Amino acid sequence: MTLTDQQPLGSPFSAVTTAEDIVADRDLFGRTAVVTGGYSGLGLETTRALTAAGARVVVPARRPDVARAALQEVKGCEVIPMDLADLGSVRSAAAHISDCLDRLDLLMAIAGVMATPERRVGPGWEGQFTTNHFGHFMLACELYPLLAAAGGARVVVNSSAGHTLTGIRWHDPHFRTGYDKWLAYGQAKTANALFAVHLDALGQGDGVRAFAVHPGKIITGLQREMALQEQIDRGWVDEHGNVVGADFKTPAQGAATGLWAATSPLLDGRGGLYLEDCDIARVSAPDTPMDDGGVRAYAVDPYDAARLWDLSVFATGATPFTATPGQPARRSVASGREI
Repeated sequence: MTLTDQQPLGSPFSAVTTAEDIVADRDLFGRTAVVTGGYSGLGLETTRALTAAGARVVVPARRPDVARAALQEVKGCEVIPMDLADLGSVRSAAAHISDCLDRLDLLMAIAGVMATPERRVGPGWEGQFTTNHFGHFMLACELYPLLAAAGGARVVVNSSAGHTLTGIRWHDPHFRTGYDKWLAYGQAKTANALFAVHLDALGQGDGVRAFAVHPGKIITGLQREMALQEQIDRGWVDEHGNVVGADFKTPAQGAATGLWAATSPLLDGRGGLYLEDCDIARVSAPDTPMDDGGVRAYAVDPYDAARLWDLSVFATGATPFTATPGQPARRSVASGREI
């Protein structure tokens, strides 16, 4: 993937496309997907759409009882316990999935947190970076043999226009010198985009392609740790919590780009790209307002993507895989260490 690949394709879909529109002509019978966060907000819309198209869906959930209640009328899905902020929990969930499946066609990394109060997890890691990036990184590495076995799997990682807030803070990724909840969120979303870039570079020899997506502006449970007044001040909602912001999408519209990334034949042979509004996003200039769309060059930079990958392997102790261009990826063993 190069910056020249970040050009819109002229997709037949748009910002107002819904999840149902995307899967209307898709037959996913026999396909299996793992959807993190698949029981609320965009994840719930994604699970409903995939199962409606015939796919089997596994939903790892931090609150499995809540997930089962939300999905009780959705046929073709299974809930298993998993907490993205607890890498031991992620390993256990991956082991359970690996015991039950012999291949995995789709990994949808949708779960996440946003603008949370300062929270330390594991060996003092910043919580948003851990939940949004490290947890999904570990899950993808542990499930990689299943993805490779599918012979055409796709990994879709939810990023955000919030990535425009900052690149990776290589000098202090865990905000040990002072916490800013929005910069922490922005860094995590940049990490999501870079993760897709390098996963795609390593996996394409096995037919594993990866994409990062910006779902759009949507009010879901993602804002649960933001005060109502802050959302009002930002022009998102009124005093009753009703959405009043311009260009906000419904959850069904927000789920569409991820489903397009997972299923569109227009993306065959492509990967490592950042998508928005059911198309490939253009590269945006450094001073472009966040709401104008596009992806910053630093969020799709192959060098930074490889650097973040190495940082993540050493931090988490995940079982990594390496690849030679044109050859399938091979798994190796590495020991974790604190960063």
